[in-house]
Amino acid sequence: MVAAILSLSLHAQTATDAAATSTDKTNYAVILMVTVAFLLAFVIWGLGSVLMTYARKVLEKSKEANKALPLILLVTFSLLTYTSRAQDTAPEATKVVHNYAGLSPAAFWILVSVISMEMIVIIVFLFMIKRFERELLPKKSKAKSFNFGTWWARIDKKFFTKAIPIEREKDILLDHDYDGIRELDNPLPPWWKYGFYITIGIAIVYLLNYEVLGYGKNPTQEYNEEMAKAKIQMAEYAAKSGNTIDENNIKMPDADGLAKGKEIFTTTCWPCHGKLGEGGVGPNLTDDYWLHKGSLNDIYQSIKHGYPDKGMQAWGKNFSAKEINDLAGYIKTLKGTNPPNAKAPQGDLFTDNASSDSSAVKK
Repeated sequence: MVAAILSLSLHAQTATDAAATSTDKTNYAVILMVTVAFLLAFVIWGLGSVLMTYARKVLEKSKEANKALPLILLVTFSLLTYTSRAQDTAPEATKVVHNYAGLSPAAFWILVSVISMEMIVIIVFLFMIKRFERELLPKKSKAKSFNFGTWWARIDKKFFTKAIPIEREKDILLDHDYDGIRELDNPLPPWWKYGFYITIGIAIVYLLNYEVLGYGKNPTQEYNEEMAKAKIQMAEYAAKSGNTIDENNIKMPDADGLAKGKEIFTTTCWPCHGKLGEGGVGPNLTDDYWLHKGSLNDIYQSIKHGYPDKGMQAWGKNFSAKEINDLAGYIKTLKGTNPPNAKAPQGDLFTDNASSDSSAVKK
Protein backbone atom coordinates (compact mmCIF):
# COMPACT_ATOMS: atom_id res chain seq x y z
CA MET A 1 0.00 0.00 0.00
CA VAL A 2 2.87 2.37 0.86
CA ALA A 3 4.47 1.58 -2.51
CA ALA A 4 1.20 2.42 -4.22
CA ILE A 5 1.05 5.76 -2.45
CA LEU A 6 4.66 6.55 -3.37
CA SER A 7 4.05 5.72 -7.02
CA LEU A 8 0.88 7.77 -6.90
CA SER A 9 2.71 10.80 -5.51
CA LEU A 10 5.26 10.49 -8.33
CA HIS A 11 2.45 10.33 -10.87
CA ALA A 12 0.77 13.39 -9.31
CA GLN A 13 4.09 15.20 -9.41
CA THR A 14 4.43 14.38 -13.12
CA ALA A 15 0.94 15.79 -13.76
CA THR A 16 1.84 18.89 -11.82
CA ASP A 17 5.05 19.35 -13.81
CA ALA A 18 3.04 19.13 -17.02
CA ALA A 19 0.91 22.02 -15.85
CA ALA A 20 3.93 24.03 -14.69
CA THR A 21 4.20 25.75 -18.03
CA SER A 22 1.40 28.10 -16.99
CA THR A 23 2.12 28.38 -13.25
CA ASP A 24 4.76 27.25 -10.79
CA LYS A 25 2.62 27.42 -7.63
CA THR A 26 2.56 24.48 -5.23
CA ASN A 27 -0.39 22.13 -5.67
CA TYR A 28 -1.81 21.97 -2.15
CA ALA A 29 -4.47 19.43 -3.18
CA VAL A 30 -1.75 16.86 -3.91
CA ILE A 31 0.03 17.59 -0.62
CA LEU A 32 -3.19 17.34 1.37
CA MET A 33 -4.45 14.11 -0.22
CA VAL A 34 -1.06 12.38 -0.05
CA THR A 35 -0.66 13.46 3.60
CA VAL A 36 -4.09 12.05 4.44
CA ALA A 37 -3.23 8.81 2.67
CA PHE A 38 0.01 8.46 4.66
CA LEU A 39 -1.75 9.24 7.94
CA LEU A 40 -4.44 6.66 7.23
CA ALA A 41 -1.74 4.15 6.34
CA PHE A 42 -0.11 4.81 9.69
CA VAL A 43 -3.47 4.29 11.46
CA ILE A 44 -3.92 1.03 9.55
CA TRP A 45 -0.46 -0.10 10.66
CA GLY A 46 -1.33 0.62 14.30
CA LEU A 47 -4.70 -1.08 14.12
CA GLY A 48 -3.08 -4.03 12.35
CA SER A 49 -0.61 -4.44 15.23
CA VAL A 50 -3.46 -4.41 17.74
CA LEU A 51 -5.45 -6.80 15.60
CA MET A 52 -2.57 -9.27 15.32
CA THR A 53 -2.02 -9.16 19.10
CA TYR A 54 -5.70 -9.89 19.73
CA ALA A 55 -5.64 -12.61 17.06
CA ARG A 56 -2.77 -14.42 18.77
CA LYS A 57 -4.57 -14.28 22.09
CA VAL A 58 -7.77 -15.60 20.53
CA LEU A 59 -5.83 -18.44 18.88
CA GLU A 60 -4.25 -19.32 22.20
CA LYS A 61 -7.61 -19.27 23.95
CA SER A 62 -9.79 -20.95 21.38
CA LYS A 63 -9.70 -24.65 20.79
CA GLU A 64 -10.98 -24.09 17.28
CA ALA A 65 -7.94 -22.18 16.13
CA ASN A 66 -8.14 -23.73 12.67
CA LYS A 67 -11.37 -21.74 12.11
CA ALA A 68 -10.10 -18.40 13.36
CA LEU A 69 -6.84 -18.43 11.37
CA PRO A 70 -8.46 -18.69 7.91
CA LEU A 71 -10.70 -15.77 8.79
CA ILE A 72 -7.72 -13.57 9.66
CA LEU A 73 -5.83 -14.63 6.54
CA LEU A 74 -8.89 -14.05 4.37
CA VAL A 75 -9.21 -10.46 5.56
CA THR A 76 -5.49 -9.82 5.09
CA PHE A 77 -5.39 -11.22 1.54
CA SER A 78 -8.57 -9.36 0.65
CA LEU A 79 -6.99 -6.08 1.65
CA LEU A 80 -3.83 -6.86 -0.32
CA THR A 81 -5.91 -7.78 -3.38
CA TYR A 82 -7.83 -4.49 -3.03
CA THR A 83 -4.56 -2.60 -2.96
CA SER A 84 -3.21 -4.34 -6.04
CA ARG A 85 -6.42 -3.58 -7.94
CA ALA A 86 -6.10 0.10 -7.09
CA GLN A 87 -2.55 0.03 -8.43
CA ASP A 88 -3.55 -1.77 -11.62
CA THR A 89 -6.24 0.75 -12.49
CA ALA A 90 -3.82 3.70 -12.41
CA PRO A 91 -2.38 3.38 -15.94
CA GLU A 92 -5.79 3.09 -17.61
CA ALA A 93 -6.99 6.46 -16.28
CA THR A 94 -4.00 8.42 -17.51
CA LYS A 95 -5.51 8.89 -20.95
CA VAL A 96 -8.02 11.50 -19.71
CA VAL A 97 -6.80 15.03 -20.37
CA HIS A 98 -9.07 17.03 -18.04
CA ASN A 99 -7.73 18.41 -14.75
CA TYR A 100 -9.17 18.11 -11.22
CA ALA A 101 -7.79 20.80 -8.84
CA GLY A 102 -4.55 20.83 -10.77
CA LEU A 103 -4.40 17.01 -11.00
CA SER A 104 -5.04 14.72 -13.91
CA PRO A 105 -8.19 12.62 -13.54
CA ALA A 106 -6.06 9.50 -13.09
CA ALA A 107 -4.08 10.97 -10.23
CA PHE A 108 -7.16 12.45 -8.62
CA TRP A 109 -9.26 9.28 -8.72
CA ILE A 110 -6.35 7.06 -7.67
CA LEU A 111 -5.84 9.23 -4.58
CA VAL A 112 -9.56 9.13 -3.84
CA SER A 113 -9.60 5.33 -4.31
CA VAL A 114 -6.59 4.82 -2.03
CA ILE A 115 -8.04 7.03 0.73
CA SER A 116 -11.44 5.33 0.43
CA MET A 117 -9.85 1.88 0.57
CA GLU A 118 -7.87 2.88 3.65
CA MET A 119 -11.05 4.07 5.35
CA ILE A 120 -12.72 0.72 4.60
CA VAL A 121 -9.71 -1.16 5.98
CA ILE A 122 -9.83 0.92 9.18
CA ILE A 123 -13.53 0.17 9.63
CA VAL A 124 -12.95 -3.56 9.07
CA PHE A 125 -10.03 -3.58 11.53
CA LEU A 126 -12.10 -1.79 14.17
CA PHE A 127 -14.92 -4.28 13.69
CA MET A 128 -12.55 -7.25 14.07
CA ILE A 129 -10.84 -5.71 17.14
CA LYS A 130 -14.25 -5.26 18.73
CA ARG A 131 -15.11 -8.86 17.94
CA PHE A 132 -11.86 -10.18 19.42
CA GLU A 133 -12.45 -8.10 22.55
CA ARG A 134 -15.80 -9.83 23.04
CA GLU A 135 -14.02 -13.17 22.68
CA LEU A 136 -11.32 -12.31 25.20
CA LEU A 137 -13.33 -10.45 27.84
CA PRO A 138 -15.40 -12.50 30.33
CA LYS A 139 -19.11 -12.59 29.61
CA LYS A 140 -21.15 -10.19 31.70
CA SER A 141 -23.88 -11.55 33.85
CA LYS A 142 -27.34 -10.82 32.52
CA ALA A 143 -28.77 -7.70 34.08
CA LYS A 144 -31.91 -8.10 36.07
CA SER A 145 -35.01 -6.82 34.34
CA PHE A 146 -36.63 -3.75 35.82
CA ASN A 147 -39.84 -4.40 37.73
CA PHE A 148 -41.84 -1.26 38.47
CA GLY A 149 -44.00 -2.94 41.10
CA THR A 150 -41.00 -4.14 43.09
CA TRP A 151 -39.28 -0.78 42.75
CA TRP A 152 -42.35 1.16 43.90
CA ALA A 153 -42.93 -1.21 46.83
CA ARG A 154 -39.36 -0.59 47.98
CA ILE A 155 -39.69 3.21 47.61
CA ASP A 156 -43.10 3.22 49.31
CA LYS A 157 -41.82 1.18 52.22
CA LYS A 158 -38.75 3.36 52.66
CA PHE A 159 -40.10 6.87 52.15
CA PHE A 160 -43.91 6.83 52.45
CA THR A 161 -45.47 4.22 54.69
CA LYS A 162 -42.61 2.30 56.33
CA ALA A 163 -45.23 -0.16 57.46
CA ILE A 164 -44.26 -3.38 59.20
CA PRO A 165 -45.13 -6.56 57.24
CA ILE A 166 -48.14 -8.48 58.54
CA GLU A 167 -46.00 -11.47 59.50
CA ARG A 168 -44.01 -9.27 61.89
CA GLU A 169 -46.91 -7.44 63.54
CA LYS A 170 -46.68 -9.60 66.63
CA ASP A 171 -43.28 -8.06 67.34
CA ILE A 172 -44.74 -4.56 67.61
CA LEU A 173 -47.93 -5.30 69.54
CA LEU A 174 -48.37 -3.07 72.59
CA ASP A 175 -49.81 -4.14 75.91
CA HIS A 176 -52.82 -1.88 75.43
CA ASP A 177 -56.06 -3.78 75.08
CA TYR A 178 -59.35 -2.00 74.37
CA ASP A 179 -62.19 -4.51 74.36
CA GLY A 180 -60.00 -7.00 72.53
CA ILE A 181 -58.57 -4.42 70.17
CA ARG A 182 -54.77 -4.41 70.27
CA GLU A 183 -52.58 -1.50 69.26
CA LEU A 184 -49.56 -1.70 66.96
CA ASP A 185 -46.46 0.39 67.51
CA ASN A 186 -46.11 1.35 63.85
CA PRO A 187 -43.79 4.32 63.20
CA LEU A 188 -45.06 7.56 61.69
CA PRO A 189 -45.06 7.65 57.88
CA PRO A 190 -41.77 9.18 56.74
CA TRP A 191 -43.51 11.68 54.45
CA TRP A 192 -45.51 13.04 57.38
CA LYS A 193 -42.53 13.14 59.71
CA TYR A 194 -40.23 14.86 57.21
CA GLY A 195 -42.99 17.26 56.23
CA PHE A 196 -43.34 18.21 59.90
CA TYR A 197 -39.58 18.83 60.09
CA ILE A 198 -39.80 21.05 57.00
CA THR A 199 -42.60 23.15 58.56
CA ILE A 200 -40.44 23.66 61.64
CA GLY A 201 -37.60 24.90 59.44
CA ILE A 202 -39.96 27.25 57.56
CA ALA A 203 -41.30 28.60 60.86
CA ILE A 204 -37.77 29.38 62.06
CA VAL A 205 -36.93 31.18 58.79
CA TYR A 206 -40.22 33.11 58.98
CA LEU A 207 -39.58 34.15 62.58
CA LEU A 208 -36.06 35.36 61.80
CA ASN A 209 -37.14 37.18 58.64
CA TYR A 210 -40.18 38.99 60.04
CA GLU A 211 -39.62 39.32 63.77
CA VAL A 212 -35.85 39.30 64.34
CA LEU A 213 -34.13 40.72 61.26
CA GLY A 214 -37.11 42.75 60.04
CA TYR A 215 -36.60 41.99 56.36
CA GLY A 216 -40.17 40.84 55.78
CA LYS A 217 -43.26 43.04 55.63
CA ASN A 218 -46.45 42.50 57.59
CA PRO A 219 -49.82 42.65 55.78
CA THR A 220 -50.31 46.35 56.55
CA GLN A 221 -46.89 47.23 55.15
CA GLU A 222 -47.51 45.12 52.06
CA TYR A 223 -50.87 46.85 51.54
CA ASN A 224 -49.35 50.32 51.81
CA GLU A 225 -46.57 49.36 49.41
CA GLU A 226 -49.05 47.99 46.88
CA MET A 227 -51.18 51.14 47.15
CA ALA A 228 -48.12 53.32 46.56
CA LYS A 229 -47.25 51.28 43.46
CA ALA A 230 -50.85 51.54 42.25
CA LYS A 231 -50.77 55.33 42.69
CA ILE A 232 -47.62 55.57 40.59
CA GLN A 233 -49.15 53.34 37.93
CA MET A 234 -52.33 55.45 37.87
CA ALA A 235 -50.27 58.61 37.45
CA GLU A 236 -48.34 57.01 34.58
CA TYR A 237 -51.58 55.87 32.97
CA ALA A 238 -53.12 59.32 33.36
CA ALA A 239 -50.05 60.89 31.76
CA LYS A 240 -50.22 58.51 28.81
CA SER A 241 -53.99 58.73 28.36
CA GLY A 242 -54.33 62.48 28.84
CA ASN A 243 -55.00 63.06 25.15
CA THR A 244 -57.79 60.49 25.04
CA ILE A 245 -60.26 62.99 26.49
CA ASP A 246 -63.40 63.54 24.42
CA GLU A 247 -66.93 64.84 24.96
CA ASN A 248 -67.80 61.73 26.99
CA ASN A 249 -65.14 62.00 29.71
CA ILE A 250 -64.51 65.71 30.23
CA LYS A 251 -63.51 66.51 33.80
CA MET A 252 -62.27 69.47 35.79
CA PRO A 253 -58.47 69.60 35.42
CA ASP A 254 -56.05 69.61 38.31
CA ALA A 255 -53.76 72.50 39.25
CA ASP A 256 -51.27 71.71 36.52
CA GLY A 257 -54.07 71.50 33.96
CA LEU A 258 -55.53 74.85 35.10
CA ALA A 259 -52.10 76.47 34.77
CA LYS A 260 -51.83 75.10 31.24
CA GLY A 261 -55.34 76.37 30.45
CA LYS A 262 -54.45 79.85 31.75
CA GLU A 263 -51.35 79.90 29.56
CA ILE A 264 -53.45 79.07 26.48
CA PHE A 265 -56.06 81.69 27.43
CA THR A 266 -53.53 84.51 27.91
CA THR A 267 -51.84 83.77 24.58
CA THR A 268 -54.84 82.95 22.38
CA CYS A 269 -58.22 83.96 23.85
CA TRP A 270 -57.62 87.36 25.44
CA PRO A 271 -57.89 89.48 22.24
CA CYS A 272 -61.63 88.67 22.10
CA HIS A 273 -62.46 87.97 25.76
CA GLY A 274 -60.02 90.20 27.62
CA LYS A 275 -56.99 89.23 29.67
CA LEU A 276 -59.15 88.66 32.75
CA GLY A 277 -62.16 87.28 30.87
CA GLU A 278 -64.01 90.60 31.19
CA GLY A 279 -65.06 90.49 27.54
CA GLY A 280 -64.36 92.62 24.49
CA VAL A 281 -65.26 91.59 20.99
CA GLY A 282 -66.43 88.38 22.61
CA PRO A 283 -68.74 87.98 25.60
CA ASN A 284 -67.87 88.34 29.27
CA LEU A 285 -66.79 84.96 30.71
CA THR A 286 -67.01 85.89 34.42
CA ASP A 287 -70.77 86.33 34.89
CA ASP A 288 -73.66 83.84 34.94
CA TYR A 289 -74.92 84.61 31.45
CA TRP A 290 -73.92 82.49 28.48
CA LEU A 291 -74.79 82.58 24.80
CA HIS A 292 -74.39 78.79 24.43
CA LYS A 293 -74.74 77.52 28.00
CA GLY A 294 -71.94 77.45 30.51
CA SER A 295 -71.33 73.90 31.71
CA LEU A 296 -67.84 72.46 31.40
CA ASN A 297 -69.02 70.23 28.57
CA ASP A 298 -70.71 73.18 26.78
CA ILE A 299 -67.57 75.32 27.01
CA TYR A 300 -65.50 72.39 25.68
CA GLN A 301 -67.87 72.06 22.69
CA SER A 302 -67.79 75.81 22.01
CA ILE A 303 -63.99 75.86 21.97
CA LYS A 304 -63.62 72.71 19.89
CA HIS A 305 -66.28 73.30 17.23
CA GLY A 306 -66.75 77.08 17.50
CA TYR A 307 -69.59 79.25 16.17
CA PRO A 308 -68.23 80.75 12.93
CA ASP A 309 -71.47 82.61 12.21
CA LYS A 310 -70.98 84.57 15.43
CA GLY A 311 -67.24 85.10 15.11
CA MET A 312 -66.07 82.17 17.31
CA GLN A 313 -63.67 79.99 15.32
CA ALA A 314 -63.20 76.25 15.92
CA TRP A 315 -59.99 75.46 17.82
CA GLY A 316 -60.20 71.66 17.59
CA LYS A 317 -57.45 71.55 14.98
CA ASN A 318 -55.16 73.90 16.90
CA PHE A 319 -55.20 72.21 20.31
CA SER A 320 -55.40 68.65 21.61
CA ALA A 321 -58.40 67.35 23.52
CA LYS A 322 -56.41 67.61 26.78
CA GLU A 323 -55.49 71.24 26.10
CA ILE A 324 -59.10 72.15 25.27
CA ASN A 325 -60.22 70.44 28.48
CA ASP A 326 -57.63 72.46 30.48
CA LEU A 327 -58.75 75.69 28.79
CA ALA A 328 -62.45 74.98 29.49
CA GLY A 329 -61.61 74.25 33.13
CA TYR A 330 -59.72 77.54 33.48
CA ILE A 331 -62.65 79.47 31.97
CA LYS A 332 -64.93 77.88 34.61
CA THR A 333 -62.67 79.28 37.34
CA LEU A 334 -63.24 82.85 36.03
CA LYS A 335 -66.86 82.84 37.19
CA GLY A 336 -67.48 85.42 39.92
CA THR A 337 -64.05 87.08 39.68
CA ASN A 338 -65.69 90.47 38.83
CA PRO A 339 -62.83 92.01 36.81
CA PRO A 340 -62.85 95.79 36.15
CA ASN A 341 -64.48 97.10 32.96
CA ALA A 342 -66.51 93.92 32.61
CA LYS A 343 -68.75 93.76 29.57
CA ALA A 344 -72.52 93.69 30.10
CA PRO A 345 -74.11 90.24 30.35
CA GLN A 346 -75.09 88.52 27.10
CA GLY A 347 -77.25 85.48 26.52
CA ASP A 348 -79.24 83.51 29.08
CA LEU A 349 -78.74 82.98 32.82
CA PHE A 350 -77.05 79.65 33.45
CA THR A 351 -76.80 77.79 36.75
CA ASP A 352 -74.59 74.74 37.32
CA ASN A 353 -76.45 71.70 38.61
CA ALA A 354 -76.24 67.92 38.36
CA SER A 355 -78.94 67.72 35.72
CA SER A 356 -77.42 70.34 33.42
CA ASP A 357 -73.78 69.32 33.78
CA SER A 358 -72.54 65.93 34.90
CA SER A 359 -69.03 67.41 35.10
CA ALA A 360 -69.92 70.51 37.06
CA VAL A 361 -67.18 72.19 39.02
CA LYS A 362 -67.04 71.14 42.66
CA LYS A 363 -66.71 74.08 45.00
